[in-house]
Amino acid sequence: MTKRFTHLHVHTEYSLLDGASKIPELVAYAKELGMDSLAITDHGAMYGAVEFYQECTKAGIKPIIGCEVYLAKGSHLGKNNRGMYHLILLAENDTGYHNLMKIVSIGQLEGFYYKPRVDKDVLRTYHEGVICLSACVAGEVPQMILQDNLEGARRCIQEYIDIFGKENYFLEIQDHDLDEEHKVSAELKQLAQEFGLGLVATNDLHYVQQNDAAAQDILLCIQTTSTVDEPDRMRFNNDSYYLKSYDEMEALFGDCSEALSNTNKIADRCNVKMEFGHLLLPEFPVPEGFDAVSYLRHLCEEALPKRYEVVDEKVRKRLDFEL
Repeated sequence: MTKRFTHLHVHTEYSLLDGASKIPELVAYAKELGMDSLAITDHGAMYGAVEFYQECTKAGIKPIIGCEVYLAKGSHLGKNNRGMYHLILLAENDTGYHNLMKIVSIGQLEGFYYKPRVDKDVLRTYHEGVICLSACVAGEVPQMILQDNLEGARRCIQEYIDIFGKENYFLEIQDHDLDEEHKVSAELKQLAQEFGLGLVATNDLHYVQQNDAAAQDILLCIQTTSTVDEPDRMRFNNDSYYLKSYDEMEALFGDCSEALSNTNKIADRCNVKMEFGHLLLPEFPVPEGFDAVSYLRHLCEEALPKRYEVVDEKVRKRLDFEL
């Protein structure tokens, strides 16, 4: 059997002050490991999508465009609660890519409160073409499990199924040797059977090579205004948050081969096509007898007396220059 695995939870340098994976190095190492597909899921942003797409395409790797969004516990417009969950969203097709851009833009422009947040109403509106993973232990379902609220976890799972569809929602398991992850994974395996959902294994990838962990740790210090020698500062529990090979992932999840193979099934479904080399500008309708250039001049000529008390030669020369 061909050994094949796709990383679907990947933070690059565009997860600002959190990810230390430079895209060219990330893609090159994935290629070196024999991977034929790779995702990008930066925190609350898609700044790296185009660079990532181009770099993957150049290397012969299928790019999977995604984002780890911040989900507000209430309305994304509310400012009374900083609490939020993580959620992985992947674009399955071009419709999903455009919907994902809309979701992320709403988070940045409307929902920004400490982080760029969206809510479930936004997800319901723009769910088409989007595949959803339940995320790390900061996801809503894992948080319910950690609070021993299994009924709450079931309600959440059903809600995500209602939003995305059963075939588009996967329960995500991770193993960075955290007790919380072990507890969550055990319950998610049971819940996957109960709801007939697919499991998917991910590594919460924040840097390319294992020895890059120290550099990423310094980024965290900058983000949290801490120094490396502060004992109680925020830090990752170990140096396992890198781009692992198939063998390394199999060693962690060999007892759940479905969770490994599902990463490839998802990757095979994701087909976003970006076109370059031409301008994507909207067509502006103009009245009969005009084209875009002549109508713009007409509007400017019409407005000149409203802007200037005296329309002299200097003003007209300026208008001609600007047009």
